[in-house]
Amino acid sequence: MQNSNPPAKTRQIGVLLFEEFSNHALANAVEPLRAANRLSRQPLYEWHYLGITGGSVSSSSGLPVTPEMPLSEHPGGALLLVLPSYAFQSQCDPQTLRSLRAASKRFTQLAGLDMGSWLLAKAGLLEGKTATIHWDEMTHFSEEFPEVDAVDRRFIATGDILSCGGASTTMELMLDLIGQHHGMMLRLEVAALFMHGERDPSALVPIRTGDSQVVEAAVAIMRRTIETPLPLDAIAKRLGMGLRALEKHFHSATGRSPRSVYISLRLGVARRLIEQTNLSITEIATRSGYEDPSALTRSFKREFGTTPRALRKND
Repeated sequence: MQNSNPPAKTRQIGVLLFEEFSNHALANAVEPLRAANRLSRQPLYEWHYLGITGGSVSSSSGLPVTPEMPLSEHPGGALLLVLPSYAFQSQCDPQTLRSLRAASKRFTQLAGLDMGSWLLAKAGLLEGKTATIHWDEMTHFSEEFPEVDAVDRRFIATGDILSCGGASTTMELMLDLIGQHHGMMLRLEVAALFMHGERDPSALVPIRTGDSQVVEAAVAIMRRTIETPLPLDAIAKRLGMGLRALEKHFHSATGRSPRSVYISLRLGVARRLIEQTNLSITEIATRSGYEDPSALTRSFKREFGTTPRALRKND
């Protein structure tokens, strides 16, 4: 990511919590947003915790959270994350359904996380739309709401109503949205930070899956080998494929070569070390996989339009 990019507009996100919400789903929803802000060094996302009323709610494991405001008081924004989990049927009360219908006019998109699609459907917001839900409730959901095109997918990330079916798929949905908003490189960096797509490095079982999964697995290997970069054909071999196949997956998923992505990851590490530590440029070059400071400086200037020393001086 170039430093010369204009500042991005901050997307406002509401996180609507219900009694017995899933801690796991909540963390997988907001931690990718925090990481995107940190990695980009921009406030790409701002989020607020909301409730139907102003009272405290407790997660399924007993963690109490006090929402910042009721949903009705939030002015709206880009996205409302709706997060009920274990007590979803008892939460389909008239006040909640009215609040969701009103919120649909203030937020560009609504996303049903875990059992969130049930509440959205009950509020009449999924009629004629495609949605998914936790697989335990898929059959019941289809029978209860025949007007909804209920599909067995991990997540749906297009249109004005988004959905996913559980805690792990919440991470996948958020990564997809980050990629839509800010490009594949930031999506890959955030995924790698959480070791999403990570595989056992000793396993040489071929990957037989989509482009993005292959790229995520390759980037996970790259992140582990920043200081001593591997030849690309060695990375391909670890993934059970040839170099040309790996290149094809990268071009299809990112429009970039695996070499350029690897370099960007290494330079991202160098930039963070420059900004956050007092390490010498020589040491930073070594830690980011460069033989000497001159090689790092040349590559760094091509990527960011400035030199490591100039960046540190300006900070």
